[in-house]
Amino acid sequence: MLQAEGLGLMVWSPLAGGFLSGKYSDGSTANDGRRTSFDFPPVDLARGDAAIAVMREIASAKTCTVAQVALAWLLHQPVVTSVIVGAKRIDQLQDNIRSTEVALTAEDLAALDRVTKLPAEYPGWMLERQSQYRATFASQRG
Repeated sequence: MLQAEGLGLMVWSPLAGGFLSGKYSDGSTANDGRRTSFDFPPVDLARGDAAIAVMREIASAKTCTVAQVALAWLLHQPVVTSVIVGAKRIDQLQDNIRSTEVALTAEDLAALDRVTKLPAEYPGWMLERQSQYRATFASQRG
C-alpha cells in the first residue's frame, strides 16, 4: 500500500525493545535489559526467534552484529525512509549506525522475507484462492 500510494515509513523501535538484537532469544536471560521486566513491544517469540536465527547466520557471514542485520534489512526496504533507534549507550548507537554499511544480498533479503512473512489472514487467503480458481477456469475455456 505504501508503495502504491507513494508514501514512506518511519520505523519506531526497529529492534523491538532490544529483542531483535538477539540478546533475549534462544533462552538467553539478559538481566540488564528492559524486556526482562516489561515485555514491550510484544513480539511473536517463535517467529522472532526464527528470524533471529537467520539474522545470526547472516551476521556471522558478514562479520557484523544481529542488530546491524535487523536494521540493515529495514533500510533495504524501499518504503522505509528512516528508523528511530532507541540506543541508551554510545556503543549501542555506534553499532546501530554501522548497520548502514551492511550490504545484504538478494539471497539474504529473500531469507529474511521468508522467515518474517506474516501468515495469510482471511479474507485475503480466500480472495487469492478464488482468483486462482477463476484464472484456471478462464484458461480452460479460452
